[in-house]
Amino acid sequence: MKTLVTGGVRSGKSFHAESLLVGAESVTYVAPGPEADPATDPEWASRVASHQARRPGHWVTAETHDLADAITGAPGAVLIDCLGTWLTATIDELDGWDATLEDWQPVLMERLDLTCAAISAHTDDVVAVTNEVGLGVVPEHRSGRVFRDLLGVVNQRVAAECDDVLLVVAGRVLRL
Repeated sequence: MKTLVTGGVRSGKSFHAESLLVGAESVTYVAPGPEADPATDPEWASRVASHQARRPGHWVTAETHDLADAITGAPGAVLIDCLGTWLTATIDELDGWDATLEDWQPVLMERLDLTCAAISAHTDDVVAVTNEVGLGVVPEHRSGRVFRDLLGVVNQRVAAECDDVLLVVAGRVLRL
């Protein structure tokens, strides 16, 4: 089963996504966001630590921006948390915030193509978590618009590979 779990910030989407795989024998938890460094970003490090503490001990964590490789190399189920942090980290890596879209967007789209192909080909469950940009407040400046528009594309492309799309609002789950 391929599932996309979407929702707003602090909606409970990650918790719900984790609950979908709690009985799986083998789970690779893919953390594609920035490395959790308590010295430079204690709030992010605290969030990452709380997520790690609630996951079952046998789950393997892969901290990587290469989602396609992580999915392809996973021996069992995969949980990607989250596509929004992957997008931000990828734009950072490509120095995209200050460059024109033409300079880096083709690389991003190629990586998205590979990720979608890996999701489709994976023989076990894949659960991807993402932010629903249609529900969130996105700053009305260039980088906010770039993020919102590209995350919308990422969400649509991943949803097309999924059997199920769930929206989590205030901890409640709606099947779309």
